[in-house]
Amino acid sequence: MSISPAQIDELGRAVKAGLLPLARPEPQTPVEWANDHFYLSSESSYQEGRWETLPFQVAILNAMGNDSIRTINVIKSARVGYSKMLLCAAAYQTEHKKRNILALLPTDDAAAGFMKSQIETMIRDVPAVRALAPWYGTKHRDNTLTAKRFSHRKQLWCLGGAAAKNYREKSVDTIIYDELAAFEPDVESEGSPTFLGDKRIEGSTFPKSIRGSTPKIKGTCQIEAAAGESPYLFRLAVPCPHCGQEQVLKWGGKDCAYGIKWDPDKPTDAWYVCEHHGCLIRQHELQPLQAEGRWVCEHTGLWTRDGLDFFDSACEPVPTPESITFHIWTAYSPFTTWSRIVLDFLKAKSDPNKLKTFVNTTLGETWEEETGEKVEWEQLYGRREIWPGLPARVGVLVGGIDTQDDRYEGRVWAFGPGEESWLVSRWILYGDPASEELRRKVREKIAEIFAREDGARMRVSMWCWDSGGHYTDEVYAESKAIGVQWVIPVKGASRYGRPIANFPRTKNKAGVYLTEVGTDNAKELIYSRLKLQPTPGEASLGVIHLPADDAICDQTELQQLTAETKVMKIEKGQRVYRWDAKGRRNEALDCLVYAVAALRIAQQHFGLNLDTPPAVATTPRARPARRGTRSKAS
Repeated sequence: MSISPAQIDELGRAVKAGLLPLARPEPQTPVEWANDHFYLSSESSYQEGRWETLPFQVAILNAMGNDSIRTINVIKSARVGYSKMLLCAAAYQTEHKKRNILALLPTDDAAAGFMKSQIETMIRDVPAVRALAPWYGTKHRDNTLTAKRFSHRKQLWCLGGAAAKNYREKSVDTIIYDELAAFEPDVESEGSPTFLGDKRIEGSTFPKSIRGSTPKIKGTCQIEAAAGESPYLFRLAVPCPHCGQEQVLKWGGKDCAYGIKWDPDKPTDAWYVCEHHGCLIRQHELQPLQAEGRWVCEHTGLWTRDGLDFFDSACEPVPTPESITFHIWTAYSPFTTWSRIVLDFLKAKSDPNKLKTFVNTTLGETWEEETGEKVEWEQLYGRREIWPGLPARVGVLVGGIDTQDDRYEGRVWAFGPGEESWLVSRWILYGDPASEELRRKVREKIAEIFAREDGARMRVSMWCWDSGGHYTDEVYAESKAIGVQWVIPVKGASRYGRPIANFPRTKNKAGVYLTEVGTDNAKELIYSRLKLQPTPGEASLGVIHLPADDAICDQTELQQLTAETKVMKIEKGQRVYRWDAKGRRNEALDCLVYAVAALRIAQQHFGLNLDTPPAVATTPRARPARRGTRSKAS
């Protein structure tokens, strides 16, 4: 029996199709595969055409396909091509690695939309995947709106993450959570989406969990929580085109010397200021250098360029970490300009809802909910006052000292009836806090005399001195040398809601009256009073007066005084509100907290009454305790 050429060709095709599941292509990285095969579909892309992986996308995309990495979190802004990287990874896993994939989106509708606009067009336009989909464009049991079954018997599901049933009865190698921050935190009372979903990959030889999202509210954001489970948070450090120093791009902000800056009269003219040497960098100068950048873990110093090979801070190769997080935001993207970022910010800054969107979608950061009206330092700067001397109604001076690793900082505050207050003095003494010379200078400041407008001479009646950190013994020693009831060592309360000053009945083992300070209550009081407006020439209960004297109260002082805001946090599963400086310097605020603590100690334990008329003059050593007793420093 003769066999026709057509039959031979048909036999060849059948044999080839039968052997296809056994075929093993030449190994490629996800980036290599994407650059060779992936295509940007017209319906779901700004520009149709062949895919080219951008420098900042290389490590992220490779990590999505690196079998040594089990969990990858991507905290991202808009305009960084994340959805396309996700599609690249899914196509690579399907065709090259031959893996079963479950993609989850926040809702069933979102999943259906993603399947139609992204996955189906990808199958159509990527030839390597299209070859595995003989059913494409037809009604077929392997071609549904929720799942695609390919000719090599691997499947890709795309489902909504709000239904617990969508997590069941599926054995997959890779699970993808797109826009994780929008998922319900507890899926139909059965647990978190990542907990339920990651159960689906436990039996895989190469399990992979990819979580990505634009972040939302700090403390409740699920991508933030997922990232918090990983010990590695990588940010892209790019060399400066002028000084060569690496730096992670940051927004910066108005009170920061580096970051994105612009001409207020021409916001379309934007640039970046290098945080190392203040170099002025233009976007077109920095963009090509991304290929030389390194993704550096801000916790450990571990780094990678490509998401495949990892090194420690000494540049020695290390094993690939099992769980990692990347953060990427719009400033790195060539899809927009720094000027566009500035214009978006200027449109959003006066509207909290718009500003929240800017922080989430442009900066790729969580939004911190603040309670109450924030006190702006510019408002305080504009209402500073001039006074010839302390008003005659001032009844007491108290002080606070903050201890830092290279200095001591002190502030003197005057208080009158109704706890009306005035900032009197600021001093900052640099040096080794343990040295005798620096401590001698502090003693001189502690003993300074101030004049009231009626001629009365006053000294500070009580100081509270921060004894936390590395110099507790030194603060204790000064308290005993100067006067244990004049200089009080303090430490912040470990629990919220404590009294402003919890003065002990007896000395501790070191021989001092170590006092616990309820800093949260003190800050509540201070910030409520900073909002009160003074009336010139009149007594104003509770008002805080600030001098128009840059030596005492300049821009820096007011920025530190208003550095903290009240933000929501999650502690032991509960939402709570805590004061947070968010990395800003706050020594001025700390000193005022300690001064308020000193005021409370004097009122509650040494008989100070601000509502009685102050004396015409004070003794050289105005102290709240045992007035006839002289200290060792006398």
